[in-house]
Amino acid sequence: MFETVLVANRGEIAVRVIRTLQRLGIKAVAVHSAADEHALHVRLADEAVLLGPAPAAESYLNVPAVLEAAKVSGAQAVHPGYGFLSENAAFARDVVGAGLAWIGPPPEAIEVMGDKVRARQAVLPWGVPVGAGTADPVTDLAGAQAAADVLGFPLMVKAAAGGGGIGMSVVTSAEELTRAFETAQTRATRFFGSPEILLERYVQPARHVEVQVLGLPGPRVVALGERDCSVQRRHQKVLEESPAPLLDPALRERMFRSAENAALAVGYLGAGTVEFLVDPVAGEYLFLEMNTRLQVEHPVTELVTGLDLVEQQLLIAAGEPVGFDPDAPPLPVGHAVEFRVYAEDPVRFLPGPGTITTWTEPAGEGIRVDSGYAAGDTVTPYYDPLLAKLCAHGPDRPTALARLRAAAAAFEVAGPRCNLPLLPELLDNPEFAAGHYDTQLISRMR
Repeated sequence: MFETVLVANRGEIAVRVIRTLQRLGIKAVAVHSAADEHALHVRLADEAVLLGPAPAAESYLNVPAVLEAAKVSGAQAVHPGYGFLSENAAFARDVVGAGLAWIGPPPEAIEVMGDKVRARQAVLPWGVPVGAGTADPVTDLAGAQAAADVLGFPLMVKAAAGGGGIGMSVVTSAEELTRAFETAQTRATRFFGSPEILLERYVQPARHVEVQVLGLPGPRVVALGERDCSVQRRHQKVLEESPAPLLDPALRERMFRSAENAALAVGYLGAGTVEFLVDPVAGEYLFLEMNTRLQVEHPVTELVTGLDLVEQQLLIAAGEPVGFDPDAPPLPVGHAVEFRVYAEDPVRFLPGPGTITTWTEPAGEGIRVDSGYAAGDTVTPYYDPLLAKLCAHGPDRPTALARLRAAAAAFEVAGPRCNLPLLPELLDNPEFAAGHYDTQLISRMR
């Protein structure tokens, strides 16, 4: 096992990885920008290295600076967390080229799955169902209009590269397509450096269900359960739960096999997530994409399986056996739910940076809080406004949701704007309470 690991990230996920490293007796090296000099992940780490000024392009996305930090700290491996460089195949290659271990999948897998068009092409021969869409990337409006004539409306317009809902929209007419395509292409070029666009038939109503997988040497892939992440605003997740409510057991098993096959299609190694659009009534599902990294919502799976997924990532990257029997992976126990606590307006979802004057985390049976801040810390406008992940586990869904509600009421945050008031509104929604909700739930509430 590694003696020293550099965590190439910040905030909540850096804190979360550092805690597992220190529990295992591994020296944790943090990196930070000038704006994060006194951040929680820096305070917790055994060592910290300055990367550069506040803008991410000059710090957390500065590959030479990250590699130099690994060198001067004596790190043997790099954990990228999620976001920033975590799904950058070139960075993964640079890490390996520098003689370091990459705690993530092979760069080739990142490359294929990072392109939504190539990903569709890769999984099709493995029997993974995909929706009707463009076989090749679309790079101009004329091509988009021609594809729409064949596919019909409504359509989902999305950047072929990247994720996080950036450059994604639904269109129902040729006029809407013109505006949406130009916007999507502009944002895709700005955020991902690629103007390529994918058009897919839009499925609605649908649920967004993802499967956690671990790729092992062999090659071999093990599915570790699913998470329903249909509660979204602007195509970005807000609340996730496992098991997915009202999901037929036979459909669940089919999705597990499809997720394993999707990962096998690219020789996957380590932790990853295969995402599907699901019609639970018709018993059908379609491949959306694969996230070649640890997901924000991984605590949901950890709570129901008892596994530490970061520890499993470390074991796999070090060439060690995972901490469970792959022939009999742990079965989910009980129900878990996670709410993402953002520094944002709970109505308009606009970021609300500021200095945290009050921060009191809840505690109690089944409660887990993964956070990147404390009282006195400043939420800057430079980075994602995620403050914490509020999680609850219980023997069943009603208990887990009741614990989550109580924990939210006890979670005191003052200073920046915060979306915690959205949670009781969600929990009181009849559709959510019954487990009969889809990706448009928040849109209907607003």
